[in-house]
Amino acid sequence: VQLQASGGGFVQAGGSLRLSCVPSQNIFSKTAMGWYRQAPGGLRELVATSPRGSDPHYSDSVKGRFTVSRDNAKNTLWLQMNTLKPEDTAVYYCNAVPPTLKWGQGTLVTVSS
Repeated sequence: VQLQASGGGFVQAGGSLRLSCVPSQNIFSKTAMGWYRQAPGGLRELVATSPRGSDPHYSDSVKGRFTVSRDNAKNTLWLQMNTLKPEDTAVYYCNAVPPTLKWGQGTLVTVSS
């Protein structure tokens, strides 16, 4: 399964971006999905989880600002990111939760102060 994340870019603090993830195979019915990020020099962390059939959950760092959603029929995962902060600057990836799939290239989000 290949994971293609897109939608990143450059935005000023306080702005918004919407990321998309489309796996090459329809896997949404089989697994929880999530958004991960890796800041420069940092470790990859899980920031948003979209379980199968239950409510999403978020890391404390993004709670209240980010919203994860999925469309199983369209095999698409989204991450709506609002009120972005410079510390949100990172490469964002989608993967299963836990991350059992091969990592894609991710999409870079840069937030300026």
